[in-house]
Amino acid sequence: MSDATPHASGQTVHPTHQGLVQVHISAHALDSVTLMSTWASGIDGLTQAVHQALGCTPPARTGETTACALGLLMRSGPLDFMLIGAQMAPDRVAQLRAHIPADTGSVLDLSHARVRVRVQGVKAVDALSKLYALDFRPAAFAVGDFKLTGHHHIPCTLHRLDAHSFDLYFLSTYAHGQIAALADAALEYGVSVDGHGRADQIY
Repeated sequence: MSDATPHASGQTVHPTHQGLVQVHISAHALDSVTLMSTWASGIDGLTQAVHQALGCTPPARTGETTACALGLLMRSGPLDFMLIGAQMAPDRVAQLRAHIPADTGSVLDLSHARVRVRVQGVKAVDALSKLYALDFRPAAFAVGDFKLTGHHHIPCTLHRLDAHSFDLYFLSTYAHGQIAALADAALEYGVSVDGHGRADQIY
């Protein structure tokens, strides 16, 4: 195992013996996360309401995303959508409930309950493949899509940003352990962990 080198920026770097650092990990609390869900017979109504509320066409299938003015809209399941807000919005739930009444679906603030961890670098896929049993080939996992996955019974929403960059969404309770697991998986490739990725700086 290579020696860790702390940097003034707050990063901890574990280079390979050749001095390579090919995976970079950083994590931050999220400003706004909102779940909108319904029941089996209500998805058409919820889809229409979300469209009206956000001004964009909601993703049609689980695993697809749409960028809208308020942030990233995910089709997080057959009967629900998750909005990752672009900025803090304390009135977001009330605003959405104005379009999504109780007889259409529910709106729940999850901002306190999710952490986003970014994993990027030329060996990002290699490191992630150690933890997640996914087909990372572009034909099976396109840029912009996400997968609902996990390891050791810890769920994860894994969003592909480009060929070598991913955002992982974890329950905040497990963030510290998941960052440690990711760093351990990436050690052989050389890894840097941003200071903001430490659990004590997330919550």
